[in-house]
Amino acid sequence: MAHAKRSLPRVSLAALLLALLVAPASADTLDILIAAYPQSLTGRDGDTLIFRNGLRMAARASDASASFDELIEHAQIKDMLRIAYPAFAAIAAPNSDPGRFRNKEFFDALYGDCRKGEVGKNLVAVAWLPRSANEIIKFTNRNGAADALRAVSAEIDALPPAIRVAALPIAGTYACRGVADRGQPSMHAYGAAIDLNLAYSNYWLWDGRGGTFKNHMPREIVTAFERHGFIWGGRWQHYDTMHFEYRPELLAGASGPR
Repeated sequence: MAHAKRSLPRVSLAALLLALLVAPASADTLDILIAAYPQSLTGRDGDTLIFRNGLRMAARASDASASFDELIEHAQIKDMLRIAYPAFAAIAAPNSDPGRFRNKEFFDALYGDCRKGEVGKNLVAVAWLPRSANEIIKFTNRNGAADALRAVSAEIDALPPAIRVAALPIAGTYACRGVADRGQPSMHAYGAAIDLNLAYSNYWLWDGRGGTFKNHMPREIVTAFERHGFIWGGRWQHYDTMHFEYRPELLAGASGPR
């Protein structure tokens, strides 16, 4: 028996980012998350997030003494914005990985649990660089992620070939797996992350665990992603320069020229 799908309100990414930029300085993590994910969140009741499907999720913070490893493996909702997302620069500070503190319960509520088959039903086809390559990839349509990726694709498709080459072929999008060095769900497991051309990639584990930051991903490509709500793994001390994930909440606190 077919079930009618109920339409959720559509909010353009430009309007969303404007709302984030003009949010009051007193806005806390919960306010920023509500602004970033209006298709999933309706508001809050104190420290409880309220989802459109009726789910209520208590938001907590880890103890101030929690280590980086503890936060990577068991982040609470209020931990997720502990590290500000920076302007374009190599990350020098130890354990400065903005966006890697992810609360599994929260992202399961946003996108589903891939192990239960909940993510796959929200994956849609996206034509990546349709003018140059027209590679068809799968990405989640939840929270405007697929539309944002299409906008990124259009910008990169208009770049000169010498720059655009770093964006294809795609190294991966959806994969029901954990993060390589931690085992916690990757944003790839939610269909909300994309890896670009391996030939232009640098990854801290490949480069000798903690070596000097290296990067071959053109700034123009990074800027196109960040303009549409994606963060870049090249801004992490544990860098992964081919990796981009849809995390509009992190862009609310970003500063400096992109």
